[in-house]
Amino acid sequence: MPVLTKYIQGREYVFCQWRRKWVRLTPEERVRQTFLMYLVEQFNYPSSHIGVEIALPTGQRSDAIIYDDYLKPLMLIEFKAPTITLNNRTLDQAAVYNRMLKVPWLILHNGEQTLVAYINQHSIQFISHIPAYGENYPTE
Repeated sequence: MPVLTKYIQGREYVFCQWRRKWVRLTPEERVRQTFLMYLVEQFNYPSSHIGVEIALPTGQRSDAIIYDDYLKPLMLIEFKAPTITLNNRTLDQAAVYNRMLKVPWLILHNGEQTLVAYINQHSIQFISHIPAYGENYPTE
């Protein structure tokens, strides 16, 4: 699916199909749009199951949430600009959001690096690949 962009007063904007509006094309937004399309096209995530900038009870917003077929949160994705290194600080930010959502999958992505974790009641397992939609969870 092509990405629609346009310039408004000299600034580049992209049409976000998930928010159904034009948003400023920042480095982080470019990472988000590219990665979400990658999930849809390469890993069979239904576009209709993706929520972007979802408000949390704390007033914060998650970058993206993937829902299962029953609209239960399945995956939390935190995006960073390519210049931001993924580290414990970025993982902690996503973990704080996940305390509210309790999703089994957590992804951090900055356009160059991707961290994928499966979370259960007892541990966090880092996974070497992005799970396809509907893929079974790792065994414990």
